[in-house]
Amino acid sequence: MKRSLFLMVCLWAVMVQAQEVMYIPKNDVKALLLAIETANKKNAEKDAKPLYILIPDGFYDLGATVLTKITGHNIALIGQSMDGTIIQNKPDVKQEGISKTAIFVNRGSNNYFQDLTLKNALDYYAAGSAGRAVTLQDKGTHTICNRVKLLSYQDTYYSDNDLCQHYFQDSEIHGTVDFICGDGDVWFEKCRIVTEKRSADGSGRDVIAAPKTSKTDWGYVFNHCSVENIESPFEYARGWHSVPRCIWLHTTLLTPEKLNPNRFDTRGMNTVTSIFKEFHTMDIQGNDITPKTNVLTFSMKRKKMENGQEIVTEQRHTDETIMTSEDAARYTINNVFGNWRPDEIIQQVEKKVKKLKKRLK
Repeated sequence: MKRSLFLMVCLWAVMVQAQEVMYIPKNDVKALLLAIETANKKNAEKDAKPLYILIPDGFYDLGATVLTKITGHNIALIGQSMDGTIIQNKPDVKQEGISKTAIFVNRGSNNYFQDLTLKNALDYYAAGSAGRAVTLQDKGTHTICNRVKLLSYQDTYYSDNDLCQHYFQDSEIHGTVDFICGDGDVWFEKCRIVTEKRSADGSGRDVIAAPKTSKTDWGYVFNHCSVENIESPFEYARGWHSVPRCIWLHTTLLTPEKLNPNRFDTRGMNTVTSIFKEFHTMDIQGNDITPKTNVLTFSMKRKKMENGQEIVTEQRHTDETIMTSEDAARYTINNVFGNWRPDEIIQQVEKKVKKLKKRLK
């Protein structure tokens, strides 16, 4: 109790001096959680002034703690470096689940993450048939991740708001199956996507994205991203629900031979309607390796019992997945996000935190 009070006084002392900045002592998990709790209260209103939480390089071990809430608005968690500032939790494998394991659950708007790693260390290969371990479960909107590394295996990133708009830039996301999943419009700019081993022995296949776009127009857009493959073969995406949209523009494949021939998974989980496209895919030398055509038939089977007999029905949807240059040109930040310009916000924040980071040791 005395330590918590002491930390509170220290944090508020810095805030009084800087008006909008809290500095976290190195490796101090309690101080980090207290700062987030304080920021949630201070920035409870959507028009609150930006509040920065500065985190020095170190290891912030949350242990089995899950679902730490970020409910405030205009809160920025700024690490010292993407590889050096590591926030980790390790849920028990018995607790696995897409809505049970996240390090952070964001419910605020205009929140910002930069220069840090979020690692969910659930023992994936010991989890059995599913090892859903989320790093960031985002129920908010207008979230920006700039130079953020997300480390897990299944369901690494979860955009959990059917009307959200989110933006990643120069970030890195690791996983095996459906490891970028959820709803809304999410733009990934110049990100490194890393597919890990699907199983401990490398067998099986990976699926990068599982969108379930329902109330927005664009879905997941990967622009000028690279895909690095560890071992298991992979596919770009599969449909989760509603009308999933997933677009890959100017993608660099480090191991194009590991991309399954279909390129997308044609087996829908809860949907058959899929808008999956790619344009100008390249190898590591910059050669255009996009197929001239890739017509796929997406299908979904449903079973039900009727008068004691099993009835199987199948829905099918055939589409060309190679995008024309005219269609690709429609995918711009302006078109997708309208008046919200996350790329410009990043430039502004970078200037601000450059000075603030000088105090980090």
